[in-house]
Amino acid sequence: MLSTMKYSFDDLKGRTCVITGGFGVIGLQLCRGLASAGVNLAVISRKAGESPLAAEISKEFDIKCIGISAGVTDKAALEKALEIVHEQLGKVDILVNCAGGNAPEATSKVEQMTSAADIPDSFYGLDLAGFGKVFDINFQGTVLATMVFSRDMVEAGKGAVLNISSMNSVRPLTKIPAYSAAKGAINNFTQWFAVHVAPMGVRCNAIAPGFFLTDQNRFLLTDEATGALKPRGKKIIANTPVHRFGEPEEIVGTMLYLLSDISNFVTGVIIPVDGGYSAFGGV
Repeated sequence: MLSTMKYSFDDLKGRTCVITGGFGVIGLQLCRGLASAGVNLAVISRKAGESPLAAEISKEFDIKCIGISAGVTDKAALEKALEIVHEQLGKVDILVNCAGGNAPEATSKVEQMTSAADIPDSFYGLDLAGFGKVFDINFQGTVLATMVFSRDMVEAGKGAVLNISSMNSVRPLTKIPAYSAAKGAINNFTQWFAVHVAPMGVRCNAIAPGFFLTDQNRFLLTDEATGALKPRGKKIIANTPVHRFGEPEEIVGTMLYLLSDISNFVTGVIIPVDGGYSAFGGV
């Protein structure tokens, strides 16, 4: 087997990938990376029907790309989406779970408590419904999409699932306990599912991105008017050995590796793409 293996991503060409959250800042770059490798795409997004991005990707990379409007917490909608994928693209070979996000009501205003006066702005002032919202979009959305879209792979005896986790899952950030815990749950599920379906020829891995500027966090980390780093942004850069934020396209190479047959013996791993953040002790 080793003597005939091709060390490229050519094996991905012509395969069908379902990607959730594919029209976000990071998701869009993953879509473009997959399309550049010749992968046909079904992008699941709540507003996919309103977006021209699927048609633009199809034209630019000469592959099939369709957008399907569905929420990742709605199993019936996902099952309907699967029918559309079967009709227009065929069976699913790859699943990328990229949908996710945080919620203000699950975010504390202070990083650490310094007195009892902080209670309303601390963990104790958070709305439990906010935790549910964050867990639904991140964890439940990953579980449901995997439950629906990986069935074809089990039946075929071959396929790859990739979950997009976060550095928050490894080193929880202050202020966002729900998001950190939800991403930690994704890591655990990645390992559990990898073991569960390994005898069926299906692999499951995750990428844990470090810090990338997205629509959600840009103005939490930088000043909207000047672009200068805010104190929280400065902390992140100080604890990232390469001293910069990542660019979304810098996740693509790791993604293609984990989805290609070149990594057939790799399953159940969570790979950091974080500029050294997870390796740095702060000293």
